[in-house]
Amino acid sequence: MRTLITGGVKSGKSRRALELARDFPAPRLFVATARAFDPEMAEKIARHRAERGDAFETVEEPVRIDRAVRENCVLDCIPLWLNNLFFDDREAEVDAILEALLARLPASIVLVTNETGMGVIPADPLSRRYGAALGRINARLAAAADRVELMVAGIPLRIK
Repeated sequence: MRTLITGGVKSGKSRRALELARDFPAPRLFVATARAFDPEMAEKIARHRAERGDAFETVEEPVRIDRAVRENCVLDCIPLWLNNLFFDDREAEVDAILEALLARLPASIVLVTNETGMGVIPADPLSRRYGAALGRINARLAAAADRVELMVAGIPLRIK
């Protein structure tokens, strides 16, 4: 089943993704998009690796997520992937990579994203462009998913 999990920061999205993916048969893959750009992020990455233990093979792919996914996979997370493209001045590649991902989206995958459009409108043009791009990406992924869950305070709410 193709599942998209969305929600706010620290709402339990990654924990829920692992919970669902543990039902996948081995071998299971975890595609991580995060980069250790500061000590806090390096610690978070290490903590998440420890949580997964040996239950998942981990592949770190900050940009070409379309090439990294396969059956029985968690892709965590779409907002950091988009951030990487913006940071690397590769924003023009977003649509092509997304199309390639959707074209080969595995039947057994859990995708993790953030719901960023429920707050204030950002004050600067870059943040508005990022939010608009993430909203479009989330809508495309939700349309391709069999199930969509919104995490609220650690509780999954099925919306599709």
